[in-house]
Amino acid sequence: MRLIPCIEMLYKTEHPDFIQRFHAAKADGFDAVDTWLWRDKPIAAMADVVAETGVQVFSLCADPRASLVNSAEHATVLGAVRDAVPVARRLNGRGPAARIILASGFGLPGQAESDMRANAVTVLREAARIAADGGATLLLEPVHMVIHGNLMAVRNIRQGLDIVEEVDHPALQLLADVYHHAVDGQALEDAFDSRTAALVGHVQVADYEGRHEPGTGSLPWAALLPLLKQRGYTGAIGLEYLPSLPHAESLALTRRTLGL
Repeated sequence: MRLIPCIEMLYKTEHPDFIQRFHAAKADGFDAVDTWLWRDKPIAAMADVVAETGVQVFSLCADPRASLVNSAEHATVLGAVRDAVPVARRLNGRGPAARIILASGFGLPGQAESDMRANAVTVLREAARIAADGGATLLLEPVHMVIHGNLMAVRNIRQGLDIVEEVDHPALQLLADVYHHAVDGQALEDAFDSRTAALVGHVQVADYEGRHEPGTGSLPWAALLPLLKQRGYTGAIGLEYLPSLPHAESLALTRRTLGL
């Protein structure tokens, strides 16, 4: 399994300049990075540094964010996917390598879970078709976040796997964020149930609590990664955490804890 640093978090303190974080990742031996929203980024400069360093953008987020579970926002979702496809391809290439992240948006008060899920499935089927036609892959990311008492509609890995399975399109996979899943309080083995990791396109890690590097919290890393491997996951592990140590020490602890 290869490691992918999220440069929205890692290297930020040492390198306020976003482009310099590609060089820092290269110096640490990484060949790709994760990012978040792209519209406020210097895309031309990113393309240049990708070409210069060989450090590609592993994933980026559809921008603007919009709700999958609210049908009134579906046109925005589909437009964001259309706009992100050429950017993802420019920074990483065609096919599964061009990855675009989508989150569900917040739950709708008064709306049944089944209706929200149906809305998500409907828009994701169309979004996956758009992504596939453009040569990209979508990653659905369950996110446990609460604002004003309102939870995200898809907030744990099991919910995400259920939706990806129902959409049943090769251009849609799950982004399994171990930290957000831990916040939701569900065991990883229960999330997968009897399913393999064939539906998973990316995994991101941070320890719980604190969202710092693996090895600083309570998550059972010695069991989590073997579980993923047993379920057939051989892909990348994204480092989406807030460093609590200088970056060299942080990465060393992460590598020791993950055994990678």
